[in-house]
Amino acid sequence: MTDVDPLSADWSPAQVEVMHRLRDWVVGFTALNQHLAAWMRLPVSDANALGQIIWAAEAGEPLSPARLARQIGMTTGATTILLNRLETTGHVVRSRESADRRRVTLRPAPGSREQARRFLALAGAEVADVLGTTPPGELRAVASFLARITAATAEADGRLSAAAGSRTP
Repeated sequence: MTDVDPLSADWSPAQVEVMHRLRDWVVGFTALNQHLAAWMRLPVSDANALGQIIWAAEAGEPLSPARLARQIGMTTGATTILLNRLETTGHVVRSRESADRRRVTLRPAPGSREQARRFLALAGAEVADVLGTTPPGELRAVASFLARITAATAEADGRLSAAAGSRTP
């Protein structure tokens, strides 16, 4: 960690532009997630969780409930209630795929996965076009930058969480 004060540092126009574009991406992604929620007829928090479960399954790295809770910023108790809703409505399947039968794996139900695919085919055309027409070198540079900024964000989150845990009310 450096001793830079982000509010008073002399940022270059390019650095400011990057921060604005990252903010814009978050706003746009949030709007698309709200559309997904409406498409799936789910609360936004449930659609966000379902999206995380689908992306993880597509990547071959299915989530556990605890990992999902960390990704969506909810407590494990609140995540359990959310997963109960998703399971009851047929969107998510919990299974025990590990030798350790206590470990639960989350998978999207086939119908929900297909419904999300239809949504992405409609909603993701512009993003797919940009990804498809961006030169590989530029994609690698952006991916590298995003990995570093994500790691920095995770480091700050860990530091802040540790500090919050060490405070007594």
